[in-house]
Amino acid sequence: MTNRQVKTGDTVKVHYRGTLKDGREFESTFNDKPLIFEVGSKEIIPGFSKAVVGMAPGEKKSVRIPVNDAYGPYRDNFVFQVGRNAFPEGTDPEPGQVFEMGNDQGKTIHVRVVEILEDQIVLDANHHLAGKELNFEIELLEVNPQ
Repeated sequence: MTNRQVKTGDTVKVHYRGTLKDGREFESTFNDKPLIFEVGSKEIIPGFSKAVVGMAPGEKKSVRIPVNDAYGPYRDNFVFQVGRNAFPEGTDPEPGQVFEMGNDQGKTIHVRVVEILEDQIVLDANHHLAGKELNFEIELLEVNPQ
């Protein structure tokens, strides 16, 4: 651990509180374990990673992250319909539920049930924060150089 400022490639430990434009909190680590991640890696949204660069341990910062540096724009083409038979027998999907399914590239994606039609189910593969500007209060706890 060091007291120097964060650079890309460092591993950091932070506490954060994320809120939407209207002030509603969507996530916080302040009453839980801190987040540990490598700055600049793809494991965290780009705007959050950029926000910690230059911070020093003990420093606190408030940032607003635009849509393109967060989860990207909401994409209408990520909303699609599947037949009820796409779900295992005995599964009774309800609006709001989240399921994992494979996409065309063989990757696992999360989809949210939007609507149940007579013989189709409407799913949304957008991240639930897609299309939203995000606000974060960040407290840097530790920085470990690369």
